[in-house]
This record gives sequence, structure tokens and C-alpha cells, in this order.
Amino acid sequence: MSQTESRPTAEELKSEVQEFPAIQAKMTPEPDSDLSNYKAAGKLAGKVAIVTGGDSGIGRAVAIAFAKEGANVTIMYLPEEEEDAQETKRLAEQFGTTCLTIASDVRVKANCQDVVDKTVSQFGQLDILVNNAAYQHIEKKIQDISEEQLRRTFDTNILGYFFMVQAALPQLKEGASIINTGSIVGKQGEPQLVDYASTKGAIHAFTKSLATQLGEQKIRVNAVLPGPIYTPFLPGAGMGPDGVKQAASKTILQRPGQPEELAPAYVLLASEDGSYITGSLLDVNGGNA
Repeated sequence: MSQTESRPTAEELKSEVQEFPAIQAKMTPEPDSDLSNYKAAGKLAGKVAIVTGGDSGIGRAVAIAFAKEGANVTIMYLPEEEEDAQETKRLAEQFGTTCLTIASDVRVKANCQDVVDKTVSQFGQLDILVNNAAYQHIEKKIQDISEEQLRRTFDTNILGYFFMVQAALPQLKEGASIINTGSIVGKQGEPQLVDYASTKGAIHAFTKSLATQLGEQKIRVNAVLPGPIYTPFLPGAGMGPDGVKQAASKTILQRPGQPEELAPAYVLLASEDGSYITGSLLDVNGGNA
């Protein structure tokens, strides 16, 4: 049986709703994000990356893939996610590189500068920035989106991206890569995630605009647009098994994606394999377009 054929169906994913931020270790089954099936080729040897939201899910898979490819990695995450973050560190450091863990919130500009400063102090350089930290919560009606939720969604999902780029840019040299995590809902819309989808659309415009601005510096800027991916983000947003099934039903492949299936796209955009790709919105969504 091929690896693709052995991926869990939506019916096999039983994780119940958790308080945000949800913990990957509490999911049943856990998402596939250890990159055990990924074949590395030293594509990021000698590089240094920051991955926000790197404790679990897509961020964990990306951090581990980068480590397998030879990069030292800093992961940024919320303090409540320490358990998941330490597991990411353990998995990443199996490959002979270092994973620096920093519990901090991207909503605060000074925190973003601090993470960049600590990364450069530890590793002496910065080559790759992955903006991945995000917040979402399901609300069926726009009237039910509180001001607190609205501000948290925008502060995390788009202002945090701005803050991280502003902090990182002085350290990035020709050939560096910035990769943003967008979403299919930023293109399609989603009735129960109006605030979240709005920020993802903003990320897509941010990506294209920043790519244009940084082209002269030979710094590439791209975004990966996931579809429904089985991560702690789903139960943390209020989505239980029925919601996962409904999301999966909208895809051509009729199943949620696993974090491991996203990571190679980030490696492509971070490495020389993607040297002629900038301003791109790369769909990785099971045909959910």
C-alpha cells in the first residue's frame, strides 16, 4: 500500500474540540507531522530559519523538514504550547541541527524583534522566515464575532506577519526567502470564518506586494495555501469530527491533508529549487480550489 493510500480518512479522525491553543499530543489520532516519510537531500544545509507557530501541526512539520534538510531552526509559539514545542525540538534535533524554542506572542511587535535577535545571537544569521502562527474561531454569524476575537484574529494573522518581516528584514540577504501561510478560504471565503478568511486574503495581497517590493534585493516572498489540514488548529477553532468530515468533503481527494504533506512545499520555496519563484500563492489543498 502506498503512503497516500494509507492516509487516514475523515471518518478515522476523532479529535474533539479543545480550548485554544489546542495541544497536538491530545489529538486522536495525532497528526502526521514527524516527517518520517520525507526524503531529505541537504537542500538547506547551513541555513537558519524562524518558523512562527512551530510547535505543532504545519509549523512542526516545516521545522522538522528544514532540520532534515540541514537548517538550524527557531520555533516561536505560545507559552501554553510548551509541551508540543519540546516534542518538535526533540524530533528536529535528531538530524544533527539545533532547534531553538522561544515561547512568545507575535501580536506584540517587541516580541518579534526579540525572537529575531535571539536567533541571530544563537546562529549568527537568518536566511528563511516562515510566518505561520494563526488564530481562528468558528462563528456562524458576523454579529457574533466579538471585538476581542476580531482584534485577536487580525493581530495574530496579519499584523504578526508584518511585525516579523519588519524585524527580520535587516538580517535577510540576497537569496533569502519569506514564506507566508495563507489559506484556500482566503480565495473562496468561508461563511463560518469571516474574520479568519479576511486575514488570509490580506496575507495573499501582503505576499504579492512584498515580493514586488523586495525583488530588487533578491529576497523571494511566497505563500503556501493549505486546504483542510488535520492539525490542532481545527479542534482549537471549535471544529469536531463532524466539521472535519464536512471540510474534507469539499476536496477532490475527499480527505483532510496531513501536515507532512505540506512541508515539501515550504522546502521548495525556501531552497534553491525555488529560486525563480516569487510572488506565488501555492495551493496545497487536495483539490479544494
